[in-house]
Amino acid sequence: MRIRIGYELIYDCPQPTPMILTLNVHYSRVPDILIPDHLISAPPVPITAYRDSFGNWCSRIVAPGGVVRLSADALVRDTGLPDVVVPGAKQTPVEALPDETLLFLLGSRYCETDRLSETAWQLFGHSPTGWGRVQAICNFVHHHITFGYQHARATKTAMEVFHERVGVCRDYAHLAVTFCRCMNIPARYCTGYLGDIGVPPPYGPMDFAAWFEAYLDGHWYTFDARNNIPRIGRVLIARGRDASDVAISSTFGPNVLKSFKVWTDEVNVA
Repeated sequence: MRIRIGYELIYDCPQPTPMILTLNVHYSRVPDILIPDHLISAPPVPITAYRDSFGNWCSRIVAPGGVVRLSADALVRDTGLPDVVVPGAKQTPVEALPDETLLFLLGSRYCETDRLSETAWQLFGHSPTGWGRVQAICNFVHHHITFGYQHARATKTAMEVFHERVGVCRDYAHLAVTFCRCMNIPARYCTGYLGDIGVPPPYGPMDFAAWFEAYLDGHWYTFDARNNIPRIGRVLIARGRDASDVAISSTFGPNVLKSFKVWTDEVNVA
């Protein structure tokens, strides 16, 4: 399968504005890239790149005063297979976890493990451990939250999502990640492209998607509390503790995002 992915972001900046952009396909998918997702700026500006502490590719620019258009249009190869499901995957005791997973047991900006730990144990303490427990968390979060773009709020935390019971995909991911960490399961936040491949209509507006990965039995596995079914065609951009680590753009000055478009479409190969 081939998938066309890309975006167009249009900013209006009253003055030159430094930006960090986390928009490139994750390095783990580099072998699948057929047409690179090079960042194009109009008007052109110098672009430098670096890899952050989580291994994500980031770009640095100084957007000029006025309107600037940032875009990319790429083609990637995909297996066409749905997310892997391994019901027998076991939970690893904390004392046996690899050092690099321990960060993803801790609380973070949007995932208040200290405030939700007691609730998590009340809800999931009697559920099966391992895969069954992560799936129980996804089932709960999926039914607990009502989806709606009007409920999006950049500052909303897992605790607030739990009480408000409305949100968007990042809110589902934050609450599920928090509950997993409370139950001693390392969990990390993911963002990327996820289209409607293999899903019956009607289709919603396209956006970047959020899901999460849980560490079980020596592997990181994909889970998606928002959709709560295995999906086809995920293209990872970045991983981190929560959304604060993988913001698509971090701007250091006043600006207005005038337009935002994302696309991810299956391409028929003749």
